[in-house]
Amino acid sequence: MSEIKKYLACEGRVNIICAETTDLVEEARKVHDLSPLATAALGRVLTMSAIMSTRIKGEDTITLQIKGTGPIGNVVSVFDGNQNIKGYVGEPHVDLPLREDGKLNVGGAIGKEGFLYVIRDMGLKEPYIGVTPLVSGEIAEDFTKYFAESEQTPSAVALGVLVDKNGVKKAGGYLLTLMPDATEDDIKQVEEALKNLEPVTTMLDKNMSLQEIAEKATNDDNLMVMVGEIKPKYHCDCSRERFVNNLKKLSEDDINHLFKEQETIETVCQFCNKKYEFTKNDIK
Repeated sequence: MSEIKKYLACEGRVNIICAETTDLVEEARKVHDLSPLATAALGRVLTMSAIMSTRIKGEDTITLQIKGTGPIGNVVSVFDGNQNIKGYVGEPHVDLPLREDGKLNVGGAIGKEGFLYVIRDMGLKEPYIGVTPLVSGEIAEDFTKYFAESEQTPSAVALGVLVDKNGVKKAGGYLLTLMPDATEDDIKQVEEALKNLEPVTTMLDKNMSLQEIAEKATNDDNLMVMVGEIKPKYHCDCSRERFVNNLKKLSEDDINHLFKEQETIETVCQFCNKKYEFTKNDIK
């Protein structure tokens, strides 16, 4: 299942977006043949993408990019306001020993040093780029810092992927933000709730609904539902025409050099691994 729901708590002074992204992350795992560790890393970023996709207009796009010093390389996701989401990692088969607590070492795969980039393309002349240094490489903490520093929004972020021998068992997360009129009592109420909250994948694995998770995270049983169910999906919009346009940007010397080494040019989409082949006549 993959779905997103949005709620208001504390009489409208706290906003929370909850997502289950199990099917979305499983599709990414299959497309890229990801290791469990790479599944967890990309899955967390795809979940954040699903959540953030509800905050932009349909045709606008945002690229999330995490560049750390760890062995996984870049982690990239692109999404639009219609909840079309795609992504990839530099090293899809990365593997590391488990952490001392028995969990997948996502922070070790990404590395603590590096940057989180949020690139917003809203149809303007230049995209807006927000950049913050990584905190831990565990992704949720890194986005919490991004929202606080780049968007000046006090937030709590939880992201999780539970992997078993069959693939992605559960994946999901939430983004909780305080509205400008949030009171000290609201803040204390939320802080107390989050202090005692189980990991999001544990709650999903118990078959808790997104509303039940939102209630637990805010300690509020009287949530206001902002929108109905939203369905995020893994979708790549690559096409032969797009690759043609990219090849057109190469110089004639570059094209001739490629054909000296091979009879055809094969291009591969990073997001879905689809291949497009071009002959010399095609290029002409």
